Amino acid sequence: MIIVSGRLYVSSDTRDKYLAGCRTVIEQARAAPGCLDFVLSADPIEPDRINAYEQWESDAHLEQFRGAGPEPDQEAEIHDAHVAKHRISSTEAP
Repeated sequence: MIIVSGRLYVSSDTRDKYLAGCRTVIEQARAAPGCLDFVLSADPIEPDRINAYEQWESDAHLEQFRGAGPEPDQEAEIHDAHVAKHRISSTEAP
């Protein structure tokens, strides 16, 4: 299993508009083969922060969906990002 998680920073004035523009990408990801979860959400404390979380069955599924990455206009709005990919060897219920 692959988890991609982290945070993106955009202008606090445009964060809601940015997230609204991501709705189609979120829907496409959730419908993609191998996607177990995908969300981009507004952080409740930092007004310029977006929390990112993706869960994929495999690297192949992630790469098949990811392609070239964000659209250029969306990428231009991100002024900082801290995102990492994690390989999970096992999971269990709490």
